[in-house]
Amino acid sequence: MLGGIAKAIFGSSNDRYVKSLQPIVRKIADFEPALSAMDDETLRRQTVLFRERLANGETLDALLPEAFATVREAAKRVLGQRHYDVQMIGGIVLHRGEIAEMRTGEGKTLVATLATYLNALPGTGVHVVTVNDYLAKRDAEWMGQVYRFLGLTVGVIVPNLDDHERRAAYASDITYGTNNEFGFDYLRDNMKYDRSHMVQRPFAFAVVDEVDSVLIDEARTPLIISGPTDDKSDLYKAVDAIVKQTSADDYEVDEKQRSVVLTEDGTERMERALEAAGLLEGANLYDFENTQVVHHLNQALRANVIYKRDTDYIVKGGKVIIIDEFTGRMMDGRRWSDGLHQAVEAKEGVRIEPENQTLASITFQNYFRMYPKLGGMTGTAATEAAEFYHIYKMNVVTIPTNLPVRRIDQDDEFYKTWQDKFGAITQAIREASAKGQPVLVGTVSIEKSEMLSEFLQKENVPHNVLNARYHEQEAHIVAQAGRLGAVTIATNMAGRGTDIQLGGNLEFRLLDEHPELEMGTPEFDIAAERIKAEIVQEKQKVLEAGGLFVLGTERHESRRIDNQLRGRSGRQGDPGLSRFYLSLDDDLLRIFGPQTMFAKMMNKNLADGEAIVSPWISKAIETAQRKVEARNYDIRKQVVEYDDVMNDQRKVVYEQRSDIMDAETVDDVVSDMRAETVNALVSDACPPGSYPEQWDVEMLKERTAQTLGIEAPIDDWLKEDGLEPETLIERIQQLADNAIAEKAAAIPPEEWHRIEKSILLQNLDHHWKEHLSTLDALRQVIHLRAYAQKTPLNEYKHEAFALFERMLSSIREDVTRVIGNAQFLAQPDLPELPEMPDFITTHFDPLTGDDDTRDLDAGALGLITTRVAPMQTPLPDGEELGTDPESWKGRVSRNAPCPCGSGNKYKHCHGAL
Repeated sequence: MLGGIAKAIFGSSNDRYVKSLQPIVRKIADFEPALSAMDDETLRRQTVLFRERLANGETLDALLPEAFATVREAAKRVLGQRHYDVQMIGGIVLHRGEIAEMRTGEGKTLVATLATYLNALPGTGVHVVTVNDYLAKRDAEWMGQVYRFLGLTVGVIVPNLDDHERRAAYASDITYGTNNEFGFDYLRDNMKYDRSHMVQRPFAFAVVDEVDSVLIDEARTPLIISGPTDDKSDLYKAVDAIVKQTSADDYEVDEKQRSVVLTEDGTERMERALEAAGLLEGANLYDFENTQVVHHLNQALRANVIYKRDTDYIVKGGKVIIIDEFTGRMMDGRRWSDGLHQAVEAKEGVRIEPENQTLASITFQNYFRMYPKLGGMTGTAATEAAEFYHIYKMNVVTIPTNLPVRRIDQDDEFYKTWQDKFGAITQAIREASAKGQPVLVGTVSIEKSEMLSEFLQKENVPHNVLNARYHEQEAHIVAQAGRLGAVTIATNMAGRGTDIQLGGNLEFRLLDEHPELEMGTPEFDIAAERIKAEIVQEKQKVLEAGGLFVLGTERHESRRIDNQLRGRSGRQGDPGLSRFYLSLDDDLLRIFGPQTMFAKMMNKNLADGEAIVSPWISKAIETAQRKVEARNYDIRKQVVEYDDVMNDQRKVVYEQRSDIMDAETVDDVVSDMRAETVNALVSDACPPGSYPEQWDVEMLKERTAQTLGIEAPIDDWLKEDGLEPETLIERIQQLADNAIAEKAAAIPPEEWHRIEKSILLQNLDHHWKEHLSTLDALRQVIHLRAYAQKTPLNEYKHEAFALFERMLSSIREDVTRVIGNAQFLAQPDLPELPEMPDFITTHFDPLTGDDDTRDLDAGALGLITTRVAPMQTPLPDGEELGTDPESWKGRVSRNAPCPCGSGNKYKHCHGAL
């Protein structure tokens, strides 16, 4: 109560923060008269002056008022749009690395130009992240006019660009692109074999549009680059045919977790059916030998029972194409992981594409946390403010609207059945359309869109359907959804990126009605003026009819999606109306709601066709939504906690790769690996504290020959009294170093360095790929440790660290083995590195199977041909070293004792880097 009183008197903390920015906004306004008086060339020179001031030690914060005023003036001249004061506040919030929550229609795209321009001045590059390729291209062209006018360069990253085009785009002052493109380029860069082939620069600042969609909704799903594995299409088809014979009694479905489990009777029936098909080894389905069959069976069950055609995916052109659950878009190229997509393909009888193996992966959380400064903007972020701060350390600031909001948000209408609900919706749409009020109808799936479309067709109500089937016309349909009496059915409105303007959109009407006219011609100008006048008249009629009516056919799992739909109405002070229609059949209530209470109340007290409108019902629905949001947050939190373990290892591996690529020579690294390997070989054969007669000499001789490619006279050395393992290590290492030195002397130094570097990188990549695969498998089973009263995450950390240590050891041994045994032939002209094969890039959810895939070229692999043969050439005598430590560089092994006599290794003494 006291908090409410204090809030009423002093305002909320958000209000106070926004108020504290007003002095900066006034400073920006003070520069406007002077900048307005400048000609274009003088205004353009401001960028050069700002960069000079930065070079002289001035900070970006000190430049902010003048820089923002410069962008405002440039936008006024180039776009004919002047930033409002509230947009200036949004720009300051973005520059400070916070999230600006601005309502739909408040001009977030224009706001981004302020912080983007200011942070592009140092020349380190700014990334503007959008939710789809259309918006990336549109915004780069549209807002790019302002940046180019002020002398900055603008690039855009879209699919199917080659490395040269991507490098040029990233070298620009400002780069537009989608979160997936940026993330996959980072992963692909860290698979390249030459620094010059990498496309990205070090990260500096990013502005994320629709930040809740990118950093919350899509952050459940890691980005994955994978390569193809063996074809198992016959197995998928065989298992699918068996699963299709099951009945509802054979399995139990948990819709909340989107999982399906065989019952005891169902398991027995499956065992008999699989045995008859020759797919089962032994009589028990869960024997170790049948692990793969169980996996395929589980995925086939999920495909046939959980995943619904026209809701989760559609079949188009002989391919299964996933529907994005947040935007309703058709995500061409996406593939579910872990064999689920192949199971759905078998279910639908289309061609089965092969599975893939993970080569590199990262979560959006860990990708975006690499930016030293990150800003974001959206219309709906306040409900997830705690998560934004916990994971990204970003505060959410609600920016006031330029004009007061006049939209009326009515209470939900609740019906007993979906038929009653759809009947009421059809009636409401017909009444609104008849009086000229445009209606935007939001649905949660394609199936519901098409069901409602059938209802409207029976009532002869003209309408447009916007869903994954009509992806191409998306922008055109959305742009005209505000016309007089228009009815538009949309499957989700998250991240559509096109404003609904009352009366219609001039640009799209010209494109639709006069595609033959060219901009700048007299005919184009005449048509534009005529349509502009029609839009003004039509807008007035729409305003008189009450503005845009947003009608929700169902509540979404997240309140943010509902708010995004509502936010389409009432932009920039326009009148508007929003109302949601619900029924007991809705998925949200059926799966997550307080079913018993609702069912009893509705069945007893509600007649067919009758509606209840009550704030209490809306409150109960919101409670169900909070449950889902909390569950989804736990999923995202779990994903990032597990990926944090891998992220530490990823940083080590990628930094090591980077160091190897940047180094002129990797002799020291290879020499260290050889020394560690020799140490491990001798330690295994001669355990500490053991007697010489207990040593496994035969194993040591065999492994020395296999790993180092040398024949060490170990039997002769053992005849010496008092021989210590340390002496063995030194002698074997000396033999190995001499053998390698002889190999290196046989070919040009540049070629030798290139060979070492290639072998090192290839082994690092190979073992990292295998390590990722092992961690994936570990993660899928680690939850079983909970049965032993152990925390799965802690167990995962412990196991992952041990696996990482083992991977490093394997890399050291493999690099030593390849270099020790390979015979390198000198070539006057080294062949070019071959092209990398096509990789599959996926954005997949380890819990639900959702992913986002792009099939793009991944760059150059860089394989090197070696011919293996044992080296048996006599060792050259060692040369004399002088007393000058400077002369020892490159001539003393880093693991050898330092020639100064200190007793320390050279690398820890005079050879320290």
